[in-house]
Amino acid sequence: MARGITSAPFGKLADGTAVDLYTLVNAHGVTARITNYGGIVTALLVPDRDGRLGDIVLGFDNLAAYVAGHPYFGALIGRVGNRINQARFTLDGVDYALAANDGPHALHGGLVGYDKVVWHARAAETERGLELALRYVSPDGEEGYPGTLTLDVAYVLTDADELIVDYRATTDRRTPVNLTNHSYFNLAGGGPIYDHELHLAADRYTPVDATLIPTGELAPVTGTPLDFTTSTAVGARLQAVGGTPVGYDHNFVLNAGAGAVPALAARVYEPTTGRVLSVLTTEPGIQFYSGNFLDGSLTGKGGRVYAQHTGFCLETQHYPDSPNQPNFPSVILDPGDTYRQTTVHRFGVA
Repeated sequence: MARGITSAPFGKLADGTAVDLYTLVNAHGVTARITNYGGIVTALLVPDRDGRLGDIVLGFDNLAAYVAGHPYFGALIGRVGNRINQARFTLDGVDYALAANDGPHALHGGLVGYDKVVWHARAAETERGLELALRYVSPDGEEGYPGTLTLDVAYVLTDADELIVDYRATTDRRTPVNLTNHSYFNLAGGGPIYDHELHLAADRYTPVDATLIPTGELAPVTGTPLDFTTSTAVGARLQAVGGTPVGYDHNFVLNAGAGAVPALAARVYEPTTGRVLSVLTTEPGIQFYSGNFLDGSLTGKGGRVYAQHTGFCLETQHYPDSPNQPNFPSVILDPGDTYRQTTVHRFGVA
C-alpha cells in the first residue's frame, strides 16, 4: 500500500452509530489500523528480519466481535486505568462509588469505559507523521467520576517506524485520570509468548494482594521472578510467579519516573522473527500482563484462537489504585491544568 491514511466503514452499533476504520501506512509499509470505536488498534503490521510484514497485535476482523465483548484488545482505557480498591475513592471529602466490574473492584474505567465509546476522529498528515486525532468528552458523573473531562488522543505513525500515542485531557472539576492503551502484542504473530525476551527498566514493582490491589509498598525486583532488569525470556520464570490463572499482571516502577520526555520503559525481542519492540513513556509505571485470562474462548483475526499466554500487554500508566494510595504519584487533575502523557512504540529488528 502507498504511504498515507485511508478510512472505510467498519460497521454500525445497535443504535445506528456509524464506526470507521482508519489505515495508516508509513514509507516502509508499516501499517496501523485503528477504529474510532474505543480507539482500538485492530492491526499493526511490522517487518521481520527478512522484511516480511506481519500483524503483531491481537484483535478481531469485524466490529461485531469487539462489541460482543473482549479483554480490552487494543483499546484506549479510562477514566482510570487498572484497578481501584472496592470500587470507591474519596476526593476532597466526597466519597465516590464506581461500578464493581472486577470482583469487588473497579477496573479500566467501569462498565462503559473509553474502550466502548465512539470517538470523534480526524486524520491528517503532520510534521511528525500520519496522525489520527481522536476526541471524546466524558460527562460529569459518567461511570461515577466527577467532572466533565475533555480528552484528545493522537495516534501518530512515523517514518521512523514508531507508533506514538499522545494523550491530553482537561477537566472542569478535580478528578482522577489515568489513561493507557491496552494492546496485546505477539511479535511472532501467533503461538505462546514464552520465548519473547523482555527487558524492563524497573528495579522495583508494586506488590499486590490476592485480588491484585497494591499493598502500597514499592519492593525491589531483585531475587524475584519479576526481575527483568536484564533481558529474560517471558516463560523462564512464569510458573514461579503463581497466581490464578498463573502469570504476570504486575505494575513496575520505572527507574526514569515521570518526565517530560519519553524514556525507555521496556524492550522485547522475539528470536524467530528478529522483531524488536521498544516502549518509551513519560509515565512512572508500566503494567506487564502476560495474557493469563486468555482461555481459548475467543477466535480472532483469520480464525486464530487466543489461548492463554498468546499475547502480552505493556500498559504505560500511573500505579494501580492510585486514588486510594496517598504515597503513590497523584492521578488527580485540577481545572486549569492539562493531563499529558506520551508513549512511543518503536519497531525494529535484531
